[in-house]
Amino acid sequence: MKTVLVIDDNPDIRENTAEILDLAGYKTFTAENGKRGVDLALKEKPDVIVCDIMMPELDGYGVLHLLRKNDETLHIPFIFLTAKTERGDFRKGMEMGADDYITKPFEDIELLNAIEVRLKKTAVLENKYAATSQGIKDFINDVKESGLMTQLTDQYEMVALAKKQTLYQEGKRPRYLYYLVKGKVKAVKTHEDGKEYITDLLSEGDFIGYPALIEDKNYDDSAIVLEEAEVLQIPKDDFMHMIYGDISIATKFIRIITQNVKDKEQRLLSLAYSSLRKRVARALVDIHSKFNTEGENKPIEISREDIAHYVGTATESLIRTLSDFKGEKLIEIKEGKISISNIEKLRNLLY
Repeated sequence: MKTVLVIDDNPDIRENTAEILDLAGYKTFTAENGKRGVDLALKEKPDVIVCDIMMPELDGYGVLHLLRKNDETLHIPFIFLTAKTERGDFRKGMEMGADDYITKPFEDIELLNAIEVRLKKTAVLENKYAATSQGIKDFINDVKESGLMTQLTDQYEMVALAKKQTLYQEGKRPRYLYYLVKGKVKAVKTHEDGKEYITDLLSEGDFIGYPALIEDKNYDDSAIVLEEAEVLQIPKDDFMHMIYGDISIATKFIRIITQNVKDKEQRLLSLAYSSLRKRVARALVDIHSKFNTEGENKPIEISREDIAHYVGTATESLIRTLSDFKGEKLIEIKEGKISISNIEKLRNLLY
């Protein structure tokens, strides 16, 4: 049974509000002033707090301030219940971290709907979603069912792509957030001198193209399929509703889709400051890790040209370094495919 703490110095309003919630199936606690309300909140850890603003001893703003400073009550949904209708009062409460604002007098259904939405939102935020096609579908479905966002598409299109097909092109406006269900994709950026650089290699489970969506700009790279792929397309409008509709939902969503950002930043730093030998070693380790599940050691089936673009060097320089690694028994090369002989020794070259 979900619990609600009602804080109000008016006994009639306090008791009537508690009765409404009791009849709706909630367990209620009541407090006659702000100080008592804070004590009860810390003791009972209710699922939702409904609090008046104008109260003696400690007003509603003070209650909210104290509870938001405490880790144990920081995330409890907080609804202001008040006769104050001025826009400045509303803004102050929301800026302090209130979740909703109901003015007196109110209808029973208005209060119950506000509490229900807050509880559904909490459930979405507390759930753990995998960075998989099913995980993102579950997340979006839960957000829709919670009533937090109603303008989301019911179905997302799955698209099959052939090798060398372009998913999106540098300079074009984004229309979708892409989720790679199957296959491999490279993100390629063209430099002013006409040379291509691979900025990222993407495999099953990766989201593609979100920086341009978040920053509302044209793509600054192109995404090209390395092998037959299947991609889930999430429309731009749905993505933007996720990002701008609710800050906590946006934070949850971004955490799901940006799990590989730190790895990408680390690789770019390596390209800027490491020797060619270290850069090639890092590239081989990255590609091996990216395209092999734990315990696997499948050959690297990416062209020398693409590896060179990933490293940021000429193909001839890459081939010489690969020859050195082969002589040191770090890798094997058979029928043009590279196999890692000693992944730990390769990793040691990075330090």
